[in-house]
Amino acid sequence: MSEADSLELKQISQEAVAEAVAKAEHYRLLNEPEQAESVCLDVYEAEPSNQRNLICLVLAMSDQLGSPRGARRKQIEVFVAQIEGDYLRAYYRALIAERGARPLLDKGPSRVFAYDGLREAMDLYDVAAELRPAGNDDCLLRWNSCLRTIRRERLKPLPPTETGFPLE
Repeated sequence: MSEADSLELKQISQEAVAEAVAKAEHYRLLNEPEQAESVCLDVYEAEPSNQRNLICLVLAMSDQLGSPRGARRKQIEVFVAQIEGDYLRAYYRALIAERGARPLLDKGPSRVFAYDGLREAMDLYDVAAELRPAGNDDCLLRWNSCLRTIRRERLKPLPPTETGFPLE
């Protein structure tokens, strides 16, 4: 056991929650998603139902998708499930799918999987579109961005594979 394993995280006070969320949002703007995630996790411990913090946490974690040390989609989904409102949950699920697909565009042979990830995101944005409040077309803007990426990168679906086993 290392010394770090024996140390305890320090809890923030309830009075510091609002300022801490603002600080996490600021870290995201500075392109420091790891720091933003850490602050959001501290806020989560103090106030797990804080919706502004949950959204910032989901965004900070999804900023790191594709990074070797970054979060994984299943970890992020735990927090998305706690966001209130069907539209917001659908929108952030779509955003996670999109953000998981985009790093694949820069990964050589793995870029063939970007198409499926972007199409998954588009399907989820369609779900969000059915639930969106009047005047909020964010999911449509993201859907269009996914389609433009597919076209610009000339992405195609993977060819179908055989699913059966040969008979002996």
